[in-house]
Amino acid sequence: MKKNILFLLLAALLLLPGCDSDTEYNNSRRDNFEDLWRIMDQNYCFFELKGVDWDAIHDKYSVLITDTMSQDSLFNVMGDMLAELKDGHTNLISSFNVSRYWSWYEEYAPNYYEDIRDNYLGTDYRIAGGMKYRKLAEGRVGYIYYGSFASGVSETNLDYILSYFKECKALIIDVRDNSGGMLNYSDQIASRFVKEKTLTGYMSHKTGHGHNDFSKPYPMYISPSDRVQWLRPVIVLTNRRCFSATNAFVQTMRMLPNVTIMGDRTGGGSGFPFNSELPNGWSIRFSACPMYDSEMNCTEFGIDPDIPVSMTMSDILKGYDTIIDTAIRTSLGL
Repeated sequence: MKKNILFLLLAALLLLPGCDSDTEYNNSRRDNFEDLWRIMDQNYCFFELKGVDWDAIHDKYSVLITDTMSQDSLFNVMGDMLAELKDGHTNLISSFNVSRYWSWYEEYAPNYYEDIRDNYLGTDYRIAGGMKYRKLAEGRVGYIYYGSFASGVSETNLDYILSYFKECKALIIDVRDNSGGMLNYSDQIASRFVKEKTLTGYMSHKTGHGHNDFSKPYPMYISPSDRVQWLRPVIVLTNRRCFSATNAFVQTMRMLPNVTIMGDRTGGGSGFPFNSELPNGWSIRFSACPMYDSEMNCTEFGIDPDIPVSMTMSDILKGYDTIIDTAIRTSLGL
């Protein structure tokens, strides 16, 4: 993991603002538009994968830029240009707004309702770090809900949780509606379910300004934790709002022989994000380093479950979670 972090830091150096010393700006509307287009042109990593003609998009939005337009109008035009990339990791950030592309989950069934999930957690569930957990099916199945990889989970938290479930036959890890956070938490949690060092995928970084200028893919591995482990059956529950670090967690977990992915396709987000700054102080966040699975397939568009399950309307009306119920039955061999 330390090698992976060093790799990312080295890649980040290539993307620091001001790296082009020959470029000068007057901070006009046009300057900011052109700088945003240039930063993306030189550093964004999915142009070819998504079939994006970035030159044509420049021409489409360039004609909308005027010297007298308001800051709000400028922001909207630039945000619309970025939305052409259809990338949930790409945001323009100002002091008054944040552009975003959310269609990667908005156009799909939710397959998760917090109030229905609470019918399973009840009110006496346990909390350890960012995880909520309890025993289901008369104590035979452990259930963990983890809503954000931005919420910390310590090694001690994981020790207590897994020890609490020591009498259970199987474990359900529900990461539905988890839109991501810190990759280190993904690796930390996944290491509790690994029996041996396992290749989980690859990452590349930009080596030049061309759209296809990438380094040789760098292998990424997950190693077993030396603390409390769980090597019995695990079912990971997913939906379209599983994004970024959660997508990476699902990718890692699906490599393990004792793990089944169940629910809906994840939302993707496999481009490691970096930040840069425009002359007017607005910042831009974008996918810069493509990540791949162990067979060099890009997971930017999501990961399909091993067992597809959707919440049915009849179950929703009754307050049942079809996906949790199916996971319980499957884990018990029913």
